[in-house]
Amino acid sequence: MTGHSTPSSGKPRIASTMGKAAIFSAALPFIRRFRGTTVVIKYGGSAMVDESLRNTFADDVAMLHYVGINPIIVHGGGPQISAAMGQRGIEPQWHEGLRVTDAETIRVVQSTLVGEINPDIVRLVNNHGAVATGVSGLDANLFVAEPQDERLGFVGKVTEVNVALIENLRRQGYVPVVAPIARGEDGKTYNLNADTAAGALAAALGASKLVYLTDVEGLYRDLGDENSLIARITTPELSELLDEGSVSAGMLPKLRSCVDAIEAGVQQVHILDGRVQHALLLEIFTPEGIGTMITKVPIP
Repeated sequence: MTGHSTPSSGKPRIASTMGKAAIFSAALPFIRRFRGTTVVIKYGGSAMVDESLRNTFADDVAMLHYVGINPIIVHGGGPQISAAMGQRGIEPQWHEGLRVTDAETIRVVQSTLVGEINPDIVRLVNNHGAVATGVSGLDANLFVAEPQDERLGFVGKVTEVNVALIENLRRQGYVPVVAPIARGEDGKTYNLNADTAAGALAAALGASKLVYLTDVEGLYRDLGDENSLIARITTPELSELLDEGSVSAGMLPKLRSCVDAIEAGVQQVHILDGRVQHALLLEIFTPEGIGTMITKVPIP
């Protein structure tokens, strides 16, 4: 035996290699199109928990970075915050899909997001070849907020986004990882819904894409009908859907931020199933894409 493959064993390997080459070739027009642009990614759900999905997410971010796209990560942390609250004997409460945040809860939110989740994501991305750095909305007054609703306590509505810090990190070749808390106009710390924070940041940066990684395949016209998945929708159509009241409470902040981001100039918003391996690459570098794409006007 020589160690060289016989012709019969070599053909499948060559076919596989040619298939991979075809994938890269098909991605080239999209790499050219989006090179130099900014993509804001809201990272949450199973993709933050499942170890295999965490690694493929980090691979995707590194790939975007190395082909010249500027990824910026805004992370959630709802389950981790709820678990930390439970350890302290605090019962989570919700109102219209948002966490009610009293003085004790905001301390748990800040310590969990900034002290645990953010550095963990930074380490993960760095381990996969990109150079990430962690910031919070308090740093350089990245996010400034006012109380959103007195019933929610220390939950903020973003009033100002100061992007100088993020732009400086981006110019230096870093991948910013952002924890969604804010300095209040009253000097206090506020909890931000991560979907809303990602939308506000994407709008302020003039991002070409805003991507939400979720635990659903996308947006459904009928929540109970898996065949009603919407592949593409415009913001006027989405606003009509929201007015109908058929959207689940947990999706409301996300979808409202989608509309706001598009109206503020973000070109495309994507709601993707983060449980799918390499969901980011499939959406950005293939003509078919996955999930739901939201635009201001229809795209042929």
